[in-house]
Amino acid sequence: MRKQEIDFLLEKICAFHEEISDIIFTVGRPFQVTLWGEVRPVYIDEFPIDKLTAYHTEILALGMINSQRRLIENLIINGYCDLSYSIPSARFRVNIFSQRGYYSIVMRKLPLKIPSVEELRLPPVVNEIAKERMGLVLITGATGSGKSSTLAAILNIINENRACHIITLEDPVEFIHSPKKSTFNQRELGVDFNNFADALRASLRQAPHVILVGEIRDRETLEIAMMAAETGHLVLSTMHTTDAGQTIGRMIGMFPPEDENYIRLRVADTLKWVVSQRLLPKIGGGRVVATEVMRKNLRIRDLIINGETVDKTFYHVIATSGSVGMHTFDQSILELYKEGLITEQTAIAYASQRALVIKEIDNIKALRGEKTTDIEGLKLDLDYERKLKRGQNA
Repeated sequence: MRKQEIDFLLEKICAFHEEISDIIFTVGRPFQVTLWGEVRPVYIDEFPIDKLTAYHTEILALGMINSQRRLIENLIINGYCDLSYSIPSARFRVNIFSQRGYYSIVMRKLPLKIPSVEELRLPPVVNEIAKERMGLVLITGATGSGKSSTLAAILNIINENRACHIITLEDPVEFIHSPKKSTFNQRELGVDFNNFADALRASLRQAPHVILVGEIRDRETLEIAMMAAETGHLVLSTMHTTDAGQTIGRMIGMFPPEDENYIRLRVADTLKWVVSQRLLPKIGGGRVVATEVMRKNLRIRDLIINGETVDKTFYHVIATSGSVGMHTFDQSILELYKEGLITEQTAIAYASQRALVIKEIDNIKALRGEKTTDIEGLKLDLDYERKLKRGQNA
């Protein structure tokens, strides 16, 4: 399929709704999009296809790959490949993969405009990350939770306020940053470098002030990222972990057990922030972000070095450190519930400690004068009461 035809198809699909987050091409299904976290079919008059065939997805995949040898080799050898694709109205991060002998395509739609912290509804304390001059900052969460947008917003603040050299290592490049005060060099995996570890090692010789690593996937990349942070660079990256405690555990778990004490000290010295994200369905449609923010202080450093105990956990320290800008997912979720942005059911479903959230929701409802239970109309068994009275009178 020619690029003009693919572009025309994608433009038609994007016209379905301005807030679609993904486009999905799968054999046996119609054209599909993800809107507000739900997959929905899209039917286009110019392409009257009720169910995609293996031929349809293959010609779409080959058209997007556009004879790039590296991508073809990755698809054949590894079973998937990643690339970026652009049309006049949108940019996409594309993953093409094989399943049951067929090809499927998932295209993540990327905003053309770099969002601000306020537009993303992130806590204002995130602005302080851009003031850091060295150390490691991790944005964590599941795929599609908005990690790349948060990183782009932080880089944009740096770009507006500091005259520095920023190198990004991405797979693929998602947000294009126009130079303001900063100088950008944005490198793409497979086009400008072959693996994150080697590119990160090479970046240390390229006079950067800030380094963005698209994702820390292995021990070698993490070790070089920590070395870069130790030598006076600000390193921003992502990990697929659910919260701050799990992030620390994942970092330490990448190294052999005999190195644990040494690695704990290095992590405690280099890690400055962990911002974790979850996207929740919003009342009235759309999604809203809930966050957990951990920043290093003496209590957090002690926990990283010595580990958690029954009485002292990352959750507890974060929950009781609101004065320095920290908060847990549960505190963030409860704020969204108070603001009327999410339902009670959503708050409970996405909570880290459900019993605590349920208790706090009951307190909020009691203050509002709302019912805190669905149990109504309980009456004393009158026959039992009469029998009890007769027994007392006998």
